[in-house]
Amino acid sequence: MPLSRRSFIKSAALASGGLCISANPVLFPSSRLTFDFKISLAQYSLHRALYSGELTTLDFPAKAKNDFGIDAVEYVNQFFADKAEDFDYLAQLKNRTEELGVQNLLIMVDGEGLLSSPNKKERSEAVKNHQKWVDAAKFLGCHSIRVNLNGASSKEEWIAASVDGLGKLVEYGADNSIHIIVENHGGLSSNASFLTEVLNQIGSEYAGTLPDFGNFCIRRDSEKLYERECVEEYDKYLGVKEMMPFAQGVSAKSYDFNERGNETTIDFLKMLTIIKDAGFSGYIGIEYEGNRLSEDEGIRATKKLLEKIRNELK
Repeated sequence: MPLSRRSFIKSAALASGGLCISANPVLFPSSRLTFDFKISLAQYSLHRALYSGELTTLDFPAKAKNDFGIDAVEYVNQFFADKAEDFDYLAQLKNRTEELGVQNLLIMVDGEGLLSSPNKKERSEAVKNHQKWVDAAKFLGCHSIRVNLNGASSKEEWIAASVDGLGKLVEYGADNSIHIIVENHGGLSSNASFLTEVLNQIGSEYAGTLPDFGNFCIRRDSEKLYERECVEEYDKYLGVKEMMPFAQGVSAKSYDFNERGNETTIDFLKMLTIIKDAGFSGYIGIEYEGNRLSEDEGIRATKKLLEKIRNELK
């Protein structure tokens, strides 16, 4: 029989309460001077296989470990959107990761409402919608959920709405020892100076960032956040640098590679130097989104490049 919500939360507190902290090494940076980040795999790197049904979320941890030698994973809620409160399903997923020796790091949450909506009722609904993913993350032993800050269109209104919506969700996260981390993910959330202003105003250790090497488009030639051409883009290297003091993880976005194994649109060496200079020692997640290489090839190419530069910067 399915677990009740009360039983689920009780089980999560007993079984996973201590795991969230230990799974987040950035909270306890290494005292060594070497650049010693770990590599994780974001589920979206395999989105074509997942959308087609070739791969499922339950299969994802084994795919990461057995095919790529990666033992830490980052989930995307859209691939198990109806399972946030299906605690039997979550128990299956947790059991599989424990048997594999794979760490569950975070859940990227999309489609649960606008935390930065100028409408107070819409913001409140979005906060409530996200709470079930905080519960799911806690049960799985994650340290965070990743959220988006979309909604208002003017700077002042967006900052005020974000401080309110994100701040209320952060309070719920703090009560459950789960961090709420924001990715630069289109619109004003891709303006890193605005985003860091929001986090400074909230002023909680449970509010942080997930800097993404890409996704710095502030405005497109349509009202869509992720469609059509970008007409205003924030400097990606400056953006990552500004977000790093709040980082609970990093997304190494990649699209394509040249014959020397370098990413063709993002200077990985420059990005990783910024991350090293920030004193970061947590997980950097592979998020391959290219089309020329297969998903498996793109993941391997990104991992190889990260490992190469890590060795160069040690």
